[in-house]
Amino acid sequence: MKIISGLLILITVFLSVKHGWTGVTNNMNAEETKMINDLGINKQMLMVMSVLNLAIGLLILFPQTFFAANILNAIIILLIMALSLKSGVIKPP
Repeated sequence: MKIISGLLILITVFLSVKHGWTGVTNNMNAEETKMINDLGINKQMLMVMSVLNLAIGLLILFPQTFFAANILNAIIILLIMALSLKSGVIKPP
């Protein structure tokens, strides 16, 4: 069980750092850029979200900040979902 938990933590850290680094370096492909523009995310908001993702990736590694990092990660996911609904990319049921 500890091996599975450790593997899931490492995957979460990798994805957070990967997404954060992509946003900070602005190294996105055309599809990602189109998605960001469709959601109405400007450069400043993208930079804040990217730095926050990098911080989340680091905070998940420490047991004292694990819960807070997951809460921040959930907030970012909900923000993206809300922006998708607002922009009309995803229609509510």
